[in-house]
Amino acid sequence: MKALLASSLLLLLAGSAWAKAPNILFILADDQSWSGTSVRMMPNEPGSASREFHTPNLEKLAAQGMTFSQAYAAHCKCECSRAAIQMGRTTSTLNATDKSSRNWSAPVTDSLVNTLKKADRAYRAAHFGKWQWFHTPESMGYDASDGITMNEDGDSTDPEDPKQSFGITRRAGAFMEAQVKEGHPFFLQLSYYAVHQTPQALAATLKKYEGMTNAAKGGRGDRAVMAAMTEDLDTCVGAVLKKLDDLRIAENTLVIYTSDNGGRTSLLNGGKGDLGEGGIREPMIIRGPGIKGGANCTTPVIGYDLMATVLDFAAPGFVLPKGVEGGSWKPLLMSGGKTQVKRPIDRFVWHQAVEVEHPQSAIRKGDYKMLYFWDTQEGLLFDVVKDLGETRDLAKQNPEVAARLKAELKAHIRAGLGEQAFAALERGEFPQGRGPGKGKGPGGKKKGGMKMVK
Repeated sequence: MKALLASSLLLLLAGSAWAKAPNILFILADDQSWSGTSVRMMPNEPGSASREFHTPNLEKLAAQGMTFSQAYAAHCKCECSRAAIQMGRTTSTLNATDKSSRNWSAPVTDSLVNTLKKADRAYRAAHFGKWQWFHTPESMGYDASDGITMNEDGDSTDPEDPKQSFGITRRAGAFMEAQVKEGHPFFLQLSYYAVHQTPQALAATLKKYEGMTNAAKGGRGDRAVMAAMTEDLDTCVGAVLKKLDDLRIAENTLVIYTSDNGGRTSLLNGGKGDLGEGGIREPMIIRGPGIKGGANCTTPVIGYDLMATVLDFAAPGFVLPKGVEGGSWKPLLMSGGKTQVKRPIDRFVWHQAVEVEHPQSAIRKGDYKMLYFWDTQEGLLFDVVKDLGETRDLAKQNPEVAARLKAELKAHIRAGLGEQAFAALERGEFPQGRGPGKGKGPGGKKKGGMKMVK
């Protein structure tokens, strides 16, 4: 009874902190790995942060808010992950599993911002930076944007605005100023092009990293330029947060920082483009009134939860569009990470059948994750809490769990993609001419690039 009363009091106090319609600032980095910042996503795991890249503003944000050790992208590639964020659904349910997908199963009128405006017409919204889809930002409800932009638009010719990071930041500041002046709450998404290849950075920032290993090689793999680009991005994050302070709206603004997909790390299996933990686990930090500073949350969360979260903060009780699969983080944030996220589906599902050697899908439910390869029909089972690097296949030890997860995964993919596309997968017919690869199951070199322990 005491615990129930304490929990109720916490939620009541949290509600008072958000007495008026909150502003939402959503900062989305591009291709930033789980350990791509100097903030440890797992407090006791040094490898969950970078020793080379310096992000002091994100460190400050983490000290003021909550970090997430098990935050996931909805996909291992940019476009699909971004679609899931806007629409609140898994990419397979949305039928947006690769960048050429055009026949989405949900209308853009059900997007995050369009739904937010239905709930509260006072809101204004802006999207600055990388968009990467054929639907326009305006069709999804944004009042201001850079339009339909692609990766190459981030490659700047202005030495004072590498990766357009500083220009995006300036546009964000002007938008926030205008909304404060006009008295509108806002949803602002900043989709930075950093830290996507090819790296660009301010000359002054790059000078700090001249002595770094591989610094003289230049080009796409230059760690010095990557480190400098990461610091420039962090500088821009700091500038946006300072703007909130200058406008005196920080106390009523929810700030969410994350990435659209993961990348290679020293601890995780795989990287961008595949469904190992490296490709889909990402950094996440959230700050806002009522959120305990310096907290770490071990509850798994995923990108398509954003719609439910934003609506729960902005218009509690508003009914989400039919088919939304995400759940709100608000109870989790307000309880110091102790409350579970309630979703219409109690699983995470990913699907990646193009631009990868082995077409694959994955499902996570509880601590278990299954990687399923459609060409070899192999299902690898991992406990990703105990086995962070996905090195021990447990399928033979737990055949019932493996069979149940494989059946649930296939049912989800079939329901989302439809019978015809699913049947093609089962037959080994893959999009864009991707044929079957060589079997690389337990005991050999696993598809994510790590050795399997028997």
